[in-house]
Amino acid sequence: MTRTDWPTTRLLDLLEIDLPIIQAPMAGAQGPELAAAVSAAGGLGSLPCAMLSPDDALEHAKQVRSATNRGFAMNFFCHTPPMVDGEKEARWRDRLVSYYDELGAEFPGEAGTARAPFNEAFCEIVEAVGPAVVSFHFGLPDDKLLQRVRRTGAKILSSATTVREAKLLADKGVDAIIAQGAEAGGHRGMFLTDDIAGQVGTLALVPQIVDAVDVPVIAAGGIADGRGIAAAFMLGASGVQIGTAYLATPEARISDLHKDALRAARDEDSVLTNVFTGRPARGLKNRLIEEVGPISPDAPAFPLAAGSVAPVRAKAESAGMSDFTPLWSGQAAPLARAMPAGKLTAALAEEALTRLKAAAG
Repeated sequence: MTRTDWPTTRLLDLLEIDLPIIQAPMAGAQGPELAAAVSAAGGLGSLPCAMLSPDDALEHAKQVRSATNRGFAMNFFCHTPPMVDGEKEARWRDRLVSYYDELGAEFPGEAGTARAPFNEAFCEIVEAVGPAVVSFHFGLPDDKLLQRVRRTGAKILSSATTVREAKLLADKGVDAIIAQGAEAGGHRGMFLTDDIAGQVGTLALVPQIVDAVDVPVIAAGGIADGRGIAAAFMLGASGVQIGTAYLATPEARISDLHKDALRAARDEDSVLTNVFTGRPARGLKNRLIEEVGPISPDAPAFPLAAGSVAPVRAKAESAGMSDFTPLWSGQAAPLARAMPAGKLTAALAEEALTRLKAAAG
């Protein structure tokens, strides 16, 4: 397997990687071990920082560096922290109170945010670490912070869920765009729209974004094997970003409850829901989604909704139940295979090249 075996080396050249596979950053589901394993295998490992403090993000980056000399990405959210809406918080608690009574949980005090957006403190960490890549979700940070990131020499990626979002990112000078189809697990990267019903699937989204921008496009959503990777290249993508498939690896930090749910998942089991955080994200159906959502108008703005769910989640998990756990997953969960992340990365690449060579005759 050589670099020139791929239909295009645009992404390989840009990111200085051997395989056009990016491991999706999955906040709360992974640590540095997964990112390091994928980078060491020739792909691009990603370190999610949105649920970390700046000090923890620095420590995680150091751990990746100690495990591999290959480049990796640091990923950050770019949402605007919401003001607490007391009336909405009260309605949300009223919606959840029966679960608190059932499980003997106590409501938390003030609403808190478990996910922080990219800010001055995180920017200083990026400047100190100097990662090869910095990727963003929910748009981009303000221009001053973005320019500081660019001056570190890091390549800048961000997610788009529509052509309009992709064009804005290209105008802002990102180096490559992640086209996130509606099949993708976890939070939607949408930032110019809140119309979840209008979110586009990967098959339709990727070629439209490829036609609309000049930078490399990375396909994401519903890709979990070599067939999906080969299809992405046929659509014009220069690489892929894969998340759910890596949740089956031993390097992932998800709970046994989450692993069990993924192993049992069917193609129709994942839905887009806002009941866990206040923002649409794709996960496997469970009791909270079925009884309160999938989309609830009562859920406080992201990420405040998570605070009130956390106590009942903890009580249920301690009893061996995933009724209130966000079981993030894309639609291709049944295609996931349990194997080490490095071996999975190599297998995905080999499978994709086999398919691409067969298609080329």
